[in-house]
Amino acid sequence: MDYENSNHEPCPIARSLAVAGDAWSLLILRDAHAGLTRFDQFRKSMGIAPTMLTRRLAVLTEEGLLEKRRYSEHPPREEYLLTAAGRDFLPVLFMIGAWGRQYRGGGKLTKFFDAETGTEIKAIAVDEVTGAKIGTRPMRMVVPE
Repeated sequence: MDYENSNHEPCPIARSLAVAGDAWSLLILRDAHAGLTRFDQFRKSMGIAPTMLTRRLAVLTEEGLLEKRRYSEHPPREEYLLTAAGRDFLPVLFMIGAWGRQYRGGGKLTKFFDAETGTEIKAIAVDEVTGAKIGTRPMRMVVPE
């Protein structure tokens, strides 16, 4: 996909993939939701090359999912914090995880629990208007002219 022209793409899925459609970006967002904020924390968690991490953090920051904030002047150091758009990406990560649990499962898998109730989180996507689970009813796609 041509990243430069993605904002002209009528499909919101394609536009989103242009920003966060690679594994490293998704894993950075996963780790940011888990509380990681610093370059070395991300690098250690994922085993990602520093140049690759720098590029992905720059795109996520430029696209408004993360914001950079200086936490040390000497030496100059910055951390990466989720923005509202980044926080709103969490359900997307959970849906990807739910699909992976069902179709790529096996062995020991990470689980996520509600901190207040202690119950395991089981993500599903529901249409806000009908209340139906997405994928259980026929749909049609309308492309703008």
